[in-house]
Amino acid sequence: MTRLRSTPSQTVGPFLQIGLIQEDSAFAVPLATPGAVWITGRVFDGAGTAIDDAMVETWQADLAGLADDEIHSDRRGFARSDTRIGRFAVYTVVPSPVCDGAGGQQAPHLDMSVFSRGLLHRVVTRVYFPEHADQHSVDPVLATVPPERRGTLIAVRDGDGYVFDVHLQGDGETVFFDV
Repeated sequence: MTRLRSTPSQTVGPFLQIGLIQEDSAFAVPLATPGAVWITGRVFDGAGTAIDDAMVETWQADLAGLADDEIHSDRRGFARSDTRIGRFAVYTVVPSPVCDGAGGQQAPHLDMSVFSRGLLHRVVTRVYFPEHADQHSVDPVLATVPPERRGTLIAVRDGDGYVFDVHLQGDGETVFFDV
């Protein structure tokens, strides 16, 4: 049997660093934006080993009332970071609650996609914030997650920012959504 090498469409691998990550990719808002925070974390494989060739992207519905001149027009609520140094880091503001279209509200959150070796398609999760726990109980998306797994979607406050680790498999696997 002939053994064929993997192609870029079969593995993410080192290709993330070619053209996808730019110097300012990690900034959803400009440096020194009032109220901005760093959200950092690691991506772990099923064996609990941190992955150093993954990439995360975050989006958010709004930027908590910032004026248009306070945001990069091409970065409005979007950031991208790789894990070359063992962790990812994105700089943003904690968003406001979002109308869910049915008259209710979703708790403040970021949407996050994770790209990594071994994944043919991205996985999608959410990052909720601990100070909005009162809103978590009425969030229609979070309500679909079994109570014992909801903690995998809540960032941990760390100094002036947050930590959010992603576990692709195994103990403490992060909840991912079909989108």
